[in-house]
Amino acid sequence: MSYKKYKRIFGIVLDSVGTGNAADADKYGDVGSDTLGHVGEAYEGKLRIPNLQKLGISNLREDAIPGVDKVDKPLGYYGKMKEISAGKDSMDGHWEMMGLPVKKALDTFPNGFPDDIIKKLEAFSGRHVIGNRPESGTKIIAELGEQQMKTGDLIVYTSGDSVLQIAAHEDVIPLEELYKICEYARSIVNGPEYMIGRIIARPYVGPDKDNFTRTANRHDFTLEPTGETDLDRLSNAGVHTVGIGKINDIFSGHGIDEGYHNESNMDGMDHVDHVMAEDFEGFCFTNLVDFDAMYGHRRNPIGFGQALMDFDQRLEKVLANLKDDDLLLITADHGNDPGFKGTDHTRENVPVIAYSPSMVDSNSLGLRDTFSDFGATVIDNFNVDANGVGKSFLADLK
Repeated sequence: MSYKKYKRIFGIVLDSVGTGNAADADKYGDVGSDTLGHVGEAYEGKLRIPNLQKLGISNLREDAIPGVDKVDKPLGYYGKMKEISAGKDSMDGHWEMMGLPVKKALDTFPNGFPDDIIKKLEAFSGRHVIGNRPESGTKIIAELGEQQMKTGDLIVYTSGDSVLQIAAHEDVIPLEELYKICEYARSIVNGPEYMIGRIIARPYVGPDKDNFTRTANRHDFTLEPTGETDLDRLSNAGVHTVGIGKINDIFSGHGIDEGYHNESNMDGMDHVDHVMAEDFEGFCFTNLVDFDAMYGHRRNPIGFGQALMDFDQRLEKVLANLKDDDLLLITADHGNDPGFKGTDHTRENVPVIAYSPSMVDSNSLGLRDTFSDFGATVIDNFNVDANGVGKSFLADLK
């Protein structure tokens, strides 16, 4: 096993941090969405992300993020990537990053799930299903959580994405039982009649509707990858792969040698710091989900911006600890504009930033044709054969 330029690559996905509507946003009702732009507007010029700024987070845009000026000479390389998958869910984005675009749209349920799915869930669990509609998780738990505590029912809901979510109070339905129910749900929607991207266990705690809180015991039961991914290719070639956050869930454990569950963005960054302190050769793939789960879906631009500023502070330590033969790649998997209509993900281009202390130049990577360019660059570095979907930009990094 050998590498071309970098012994270690650290990829960090800022879940839902999009940077302006994609060319096909009209197909998704997302024209005008701009996660970073609208967060900057909400802060009225007071958004402070100096480390992302010097890496070129505003340079990759036509218009700078309000309050985050472009810099004359970014530290590294900066650009955008567009999605070719037939969806805008986390699974679609991450699979495409790893060379497996989702070509056929997965099933969504704008009118709730059909009776046959609900009846099977009730028969397996021995519990009644309530909810069964597209809804914000925090809203439906506040509405139905007290009933669920009294009856032991399952709160089932969805969103604009291909997801089936099951919420239950941890004191009423133990986690082990909730996970078993979700595993069963996963088994009945793998096609051919219904194909759903993710089943999500959404446990919560608290005494009443005014104090319910979803916990970090969330677990995603994702559709098994339908083909080989770049993670598989790396692992099969003997390259060490690390998954931090929901990476392990999204890929159902495939191609991941070492995994860490995140309690929060900051916990995830603790894991990044831990892995950076290890001596290994390979790829560390991290997802930080708080931007999406806590602020994007809840349409909270102020909270979203604070999460960006908190991440930026932690990024300073990452930059300081990078070695000359390390590469940092920062990107996102979709948008979730907290200043936009609705509560769902938004079809946006995503940033891509590349930096290593050994770089002697900086430049634009332009608008990449697919998220798969991300994975193509990683496997190119480790001399692993690609599948031809993405195009590596490794040679452009100087």
